[in-house]
Amino acid sequence: MKLFESLAQYGPQALGVLRIMTALQFIEHGTQKLFNFPPGPHAEALTGLALSSGILEFAGGVLLAVGLFTRPVAFLLCGEMAIAYFMAHAPRDFFPVNNGGDSAISFCFIFLYLIFAGSGAFALDNRNNAKA
Repeated sequence: MKLFESLAQYGPQALGVLRIMTALQFIEHGTQKLFNFPPGPHAEALTGLALSSGILEFAGGVLLAVGLFTRPVAFLLCGEMAIAYFMAHAPRDFFPVNNGGDSAISFCFIFLYLIFAGSGAFALDNRNNAKA
């Protein structure tokens, strides 16, 4: 269809919006672990995995939101979400909707996509490309 073909020109902007909105949601997971904000039902002691995942989620989310080092950060966060799923969610139940891991899977695959697609529009990664 002509309509969908014409939408293809907005691919970089749509990718940028996907990156930013995913990052903003991901930052919340980090702030909840590190600062208990927003307050959540599972306040964890900040040791070991909870601390390192909170730092990765907060700092990685901020870097993704501004589009800085998008591919390497997405690579780290994709791995973090795969590990989180198999360590924390998969042992609870086979089905992601029952084990609470559906968001970890979604984050993992969005980050995997960003590794290959890059940052899209509205990213600091693009600041050098504008000079060329």
